[in-house]
Amino acid sequence: MLARRLKRPARLALVAALAFAALLVAGITFTIGWRPFVGPKARAATERKFDATPERLTRGRYLVHGVVGCFDCHSKYDLAAQPAPALVGKLGGGQLMVNDADLSLVAPNITPDRETGVGAWTDDELARAIREGIGRDGRALFPAMPYTFYRRMSDEDLASIVVYLRTVEPVRSEPHGTTRIAFPLSRFINNVPQPLYAPVAPPDASTPAARGAYLATIGGCFDCHTPAVRGRAVEELELAGGSTLQTGGKVASTNLTPDPSGISYYDEPLFLEVMRTGYVRGRKLDPYMPWWSYRNMTEEDLKSLFAYLRTVRPVAHRVDNTEPFTDCKLCRQRHGFGERN
Repeated sequence: MLARRLKRPARLALVAALAFAALLVAGITFTIGWRPFVGPKARAATERKFDATPERLTRGRYLVHGVVGCFDCHSKYDLAAQPAPALVGKLGGGQLMVNDADLSLVAPNITPDRETGVGAWTDDELARAIREGIGRDGRALFPAMPYTFYRRMSDEDLASIVVYLRTVEPVRSEPHGTTRIAFPLSRFINNVPQPLYAPVAPPDASTPAARGAYLATIGGCFDCHTPAVRGRAVEELELAGGSTLQTGGKVASTNLTPDPSGISYYDEPLFLEVMRTGYVRGRKLDPYMPWWSYRNMTEEDLKSLFAYLRTVRPVAHRVDNTEPFTDCKLCRQRHGFGERN
């Protein structure tokens, strides 16, 4: 009826507006989706509580201080200290990790302090943050917190971490700043979290390589050693290095694949030595590679990790931090030997 009452130009304008609206809705639906506007996917947190058994406490301590390295980010360290970074302040009290014009990231206090830490959080709220990337207030966590990899963490390992974090010394810490994410990235990260509704089974431990694959996933190897473009990992460059780390843009992650441009010259004893000492045949690793946490891993786990790295697809990608940084067409980052790829 409305269209009949309108003159022809008005009807055409109405049709055009409706067509544009339909195209806009379809475009958003089939490209970025509606999550940037309506918020992240999230399940409701429950009141479930993890039983604090001695086995979980022991396993949680090992994971937090070794494999997963929670305190590497959530504590402030003097990275210039020798022979390994030294803790500054209180363990788990948080720190300002990035403070750029468009991005400010705070790793918060994860100790049991009720006012400035996570003491008031339920076990499930902590679990949801770790594996699903949802804060207590329902917001999407910035994926520098590698929850996209932690989502493959087994239920038992998750429970062990939560149980252990409840036992560390509470730290009352002043705010380290405010996480600030510029638009439109602040909206796009709403697409990242994915709720978990089904249990996550224990990992395959049938072979050292299978065990190592799990350790590499929850240990953050992919997070640092796979370059990303616009926040998405370049799948054909898995573990091939090139990601610039937060050291003034002068350090890039190493190629971990068994290609000649990677670590094909490593054998098991050398790998263990590197992970224990932070040196590769006299060359010191940058402390943003947290070898000083990984050295707490058992010899069996480190050997399993190396066994897995020998099985990954070799990728030809030259990265050398002793060379000037240049543009790399392969990974679309800047790093030493970038022009040679």
